[in-house]
Amino acid sequence: MDAFDALDSAVPTVSDEVLAQAVRRLADAVLIADAHGQIVFWNAAAERLFGWSESEAVGQRLDLIVPERLRDRHWEGWHRVMATGETKYGDSLLEVPALRRDGAPLSIAFTVSLLTEPGSGRVTRVVAVVRDDTVRWQERREMNAELTRLRADPRLAEPSS
Repeated sequence: MDAFDALDSAVPTVSDEVLAQAVRRLADAVLIADAHGQIVFWNAAAERLFGWSESEAVGQRLDLIVPERLRDRHWEGWHRVMATGETKYGDSLLEVPALRRDGAPLSIAFTVSLLTEPGSGRVTRVVAVVRDDTVRWQERREMNAELTRLRADPRLAEPSS
């Protein structure tokens, strides 16, 4: 055993129990759905964000938080990911509207991780780490409206030469 082997064996590891506790306590909402879109995990932050308790959400389909007008598009993308085992949102932020329990709209931003069956690579679970993006989305919308207004103002047009 050389010095590097000794260092590798001395590095502490994190148990599955510690990882589970961390996911349950994250400030970001974490939800996990099975391959059919049924919620199988819902942490405390998801309860705060969406207003549904864990016991109410687990066992429900993701339609619980997807606005009705977007459900066809959502499920079309879902089935494509299940069939291909690929998503661009593993390392790219997805920003979409969502719904709270009381029907209030939200803007959420999240990434997705695909969990697969060993051997076959078949997607068995989809993990989403979600945060409320409503305030930032509204600010961006207001800024874009102001920019559009300013660009249309003839008094601010550049003088012609």
